Amino acid sequence: MTNTRGKRRGTRYMFARPFRKHGPIPLSTYMRIYKKGDIVDIKGTGTIQKGMPHKCYHGKTGRVYNVTQHAVGIIVNKQVKGKILAKRINVRIEHIKHSKSRDSFLQRVKENEKKKVEA
Repeated sequence: MTNTRGKRRGTRYMFARPFRKHGPIPLSTYMRIYKKGDIVDIKGTGTIQKGMPHKCYHGKTGRVYNVTQHAVGIIVNKQVKGKILAKRINVRIEHIKHSKSRDSFLQRVKENEKKKVEA
């Protein structure tokens, strides 16, 4: 048996495109604006191999710390043995999207502000 420890080992379904979503990437992906401090979700897109994150970052959420023409720098927490490290990775914008994890928190803050004003 050969050495089965490649970089993309075990990613058959992880980087595969969904049903009827093959072909060129929609232009809206490239039109999104990322700024420092934005919270983004990392999801590798198999059609674009350049700037693809490692499989261990797939599905993780991080914070943007650097923005370039085609890519962004993201700070992501990664568990290494017994400790959690803040890793800095560079990922192209095809492989990320704005996270909705903070939306519910901001909505709750607005509702609480309304309740404070009414009380």
